[in-house]
Amino acid sequence: MTTSNQKKQVYDLDEIKDLAKKSISAGSVTQDYALDIKEACQLLNSALATEIMCVLRYRHHQIIAKGIDRPQVAAEFQEHAVDEERHMMMIAERINQLGGDPDFNPATVSQRTATEYGTSSDLLKLVEEDLIAERIAIMVYRKLIAWFGLKDPTTRRMLEEILKDEEEHADDLSDLLCAKK
Repeated sequence: MTTSNQKKQVYDLDEIKDLAKKSISAGSVTQDYALDIKEACQLLNSALATEIMCVLRYRHHQIIAKGIDRPQVAAEFQEHAVDEERHMMMIAERINQLGGDPDFNPATVSQRTATEYGTSSDLLKLVEEDLIAERIAIMVYRKLIAWFGLKDPTTRRMLEEILKDEEEHADDLSDLLCAKK
């Protein structure tokens, strides 16, 4: 039988204090970060490029939407653009916290993104393009969530929040498509 004074320690506080004093220029990234920082930032920069592309696509679609349903659909595009911009900033902030450089370079966004900008001008096709992009993002975020897993719960939770929004966007767009068919 163990008494309260004989509890098994989960961690050695003195060791943690010593480690915390080392490499303080690394900010929140401590020696026990379990993932490859460079790879984590590379994956997050790809997600950042995808969110940048989504903001651009939704804003473009918001402006060029034409037809009798334009006000409703343009408002949906605008709402999604605002969400995607929030995602973009969340990811950029996380990359920065990890000591990486959030890559906003317009010259390389199209090379790093998982989604496409789109080429249509037909309202129904715009909704389809956005739904396809959301479905791609959903699948990519699920993979990223699994990769970060328990080794980086902060990033995982951020990605889970973004995934929730992407799934809502896909539902919204699917509802718009069903209403038009």
